[in-house]
Amino acid sequence: MRTKIAIVEDQDLFREGLKLILSQIESIDVCFDTSNGFELLDYLRSNHVDVILMDINMPVIDGVETTKEAIKLSPELKVIALTLYKDLTHFTIMQNAGAKGFINKNAKKDELKLAINMVQQGGCYFSPEIMKLLANTANNSKLPENFTQREIDVLKLVCEGLSSKEISKKLFISIKTVEVHRSNIFSKVDVKNVAELIVWAIQNNYFEVL
Repeated sequence: MRTKIAIVEDQDLFREGLKLILSQIESIDVCFDTSNGFELLDYLRSNHVDVILMDINMPVIDGVETTKEAIKLSPELKVIALTLYKDLTHFTIMQNAGAKGFINKNAKKDELKLAINMVQQGGCYFSPEIMKLLANTANNSKLPENFTQREIDVLKLVCEGLSSKEISKKLFISIKTVEVHRSNIFSKVDVKNVAELIVWAIQNNYFEVL
């Protein structure tokens, strides 16, 4: 099944370059592109999109507000933020807005393809630059003392971007059991989504950044 992509980027040359790169990936269809967040929201009111590549800084309505409104219109939508920034401030803002991926505009085609595949399958993707920044950021949260070994196994695989189905096959347990472990992990760590869990895991040395 092909992934339907929308691109929201106010720099025409970069947007056209993205379209060209994505056209070389067989599993992807670029069904819409625009330089304006409002045009995207109008499009989403009557059309389905799987993944949006979203610029953060745009005139009129920025990527943060566009992301929030787009997810309200289509809760299953996956947003990947595009940026030249290498800081946690923009990452945190877009994460809170609902973005599932964060990729540098200098990324190559293989990384872009990987990011799209991971978020489309229900995971998250953070650029290597962001992963390293997170690893160097101290976290003062209290570590849970009652993780089971199986929960730690599931935690690490979730952070690697595996879906519940993939984890169940890898660990030889049912998908329902995986979901129970995921729920318990979320509760113990006090996070609301996979993106927050990955951040927590990196900062508390449960997931190693290579």
